[in-house]
Amino acid sequence: MTGDKKLPDKSSQSAVDAFLRKVALTPAAPAGEGRGRLVFAMDATASRQPAWDRASHIQAEMFAETAALGGLDIQLVYYRGFGECKASPWINQSKDLLRRMTGVFCLAGQTQIAKILKHTIRETERKKVAALVFVGDCVEEDIDKLGHLAGRLGLLGVPCFMFHEGDEPLSRSAFQQIARLSGGAYCPFDANSAQHLRDLLSAVAVYAAGGRKALESYGQRKGGAVSLLAHQVK
Repeated sequence: MTGDKKLPDKSSQSAVDAFLRKVALTPAAPAGEGRGRLVFAMDATASRQPAWDRASHIQAEMFAETAALGGLDIQLVYYRGFGECKASPWINQSKDLLRRMTGVFCLAGQTQIAKILKHTIRETERKKVAALVFVGDCVEEDIDKLGHLAGRLGLLGVPCFMFHEGDEPLSRSAFQQIARLSGGAYCPFDANSAQHLRDLLSAVAVYAAGGRKALESYGQRKGGAVSLLAHQVK
């Protein structure tokens, strides 16, 4: 690590519901640990440019929804090109995260998810990380090694919320295993799901900042698919 220091169609709605249920059942961070800390990781290889541009605007919602909960610190981590993997400082303002994201352009390269997982392990060993969010479309690494790292995050109490663009089956299986072994959740999306992705990312951010009660309140306000969270938390 170096520092720079579709909406699922009706047939797949059950996957979204399962994701929301899993978030609701994830143990909240212990009280008294201060501001929530969320690692927001993204694949910035060439195929991801359109999704990166969308996410640059979506991410502001995560801060907006957590401001009243005492705030959220987010660290942007991304990989691209030939072995490049970078992590930002911890950020607590949406304008700072937006500036950093809009300054990144995607480059062709292979996936480096293992680096993301290892980095998150190191970060939470320094200071508790509430959750890891990963947004990507492909896995080109040894699934067993990724599973081992995901299991270590599970032991540290850091759930991985895996957002999968597209439906490539081997990548889907790998993302699902990472989510399961870490105690997190998996959710598919596509190019037409910007609003839904915004709600789901915000739901995870709310969970990271305020735990289950905050997540329940958020679900009641948002309605739709996210409203399922309120029922699960109850």
